[in-house]
Amino acid sequence: MIQAPNPNQESNILGKFTSVLGLLGAALFFAGWIYRWSYFYFFQLEVNTLDLPAQSFLIVPLQIFLGDGWTICKSAIAFFIAAIAIQATLWLIKIISDTVVSASQLILSRIISATQHKRSWTAKQLKSLAEFSSGQLRSVEFLRSLVNEIVIVSWVLIVIFWLARWQGIADARRDAGQNSTLPVVALITPEEKFPVGRKLDDIFADPSLKGYRIIGDRGLFDDLRGREDNDISNPKQPRVWRLLLERGNWIYLFRALPPNAKPNELPSVLAIQESEKGHIIIRSPEASKTSSP
Repeated sequence: MIQAPNPNQESNILGKFTSVLGLLGAALFFAGWIYRWSYFYFFQLEVNTLDLPAQSFLIVPLQIFLGDGWTICKSAIAFFIAAIAIQATLWLIKIISDTVVSASQLILSRIISATQHKRSWTAKQLKSLAEFSSGQLRSVEFLRSLVNEIVIVSWVLIVIFWLARWQGIADARRDAGQNSTLPVVALITPEEKFPVGRKLDDIFADPSLKGYRIIGDRGLFDDLRGREDNDISNPKQPRVWRLLLERGNWIYLFRALPPNAKPNELPSVLAIQESEKGHIIIRSPEASKTSSP
């Protein structure tokens, strides 16, 4: 005769499964946020200002932990080291707590023994306090369990943080260089309210700057002006513009770093507000061979 499963047992299993899914979702969201924060911070953009959909942070961790063979190995090694660190930390906490509890019990037992036959008010108060403290020491297992859970969660979050941060910076550095996975872009927009860019009918003519004002570093604008088009005629110093992001009526473009860029060199990002008259964006995985005039 087959015994029917206990409803309480099924509810307990379902509750634990739901709890695990909740913790997993929180960990994935945390990893996705740290990855996106590190990635866009490389381009000097704050992730909170980009209004990215929340569900996208749950998909990004696949790139962090399962992007390729090396990423999988790196994640496995990191979590293996974290497991060792967790075990070592828990062992250290157990040794310290056992030592403290043993010493406390010894001191309390001596206090109780010394005040056992004394009738003074002070002795009675010390004895009562020692007996109360001795009873409280029996609940140390609950506190130790809470500390153990905090240690486990802390180590897991540390590992996730650094894996996501390293992967975000690595992907951003790759996309900022010559092996970028971001598309090459051609942005065509009306010249009103747009002081940079080349004229389509006269590529050598600079747009008029009449009526514009500037605050900040004039050199950044001078470095951009006259270099708004792609130029791959010099393989050592190619100039290729790529599309970083389209979000919230803003278009973010950047000029890819040259092959000999320094490790600490970061790309300058150009943020363009979408025009009321419309614009055209052409995307391509590679730069056109006729980019230079």
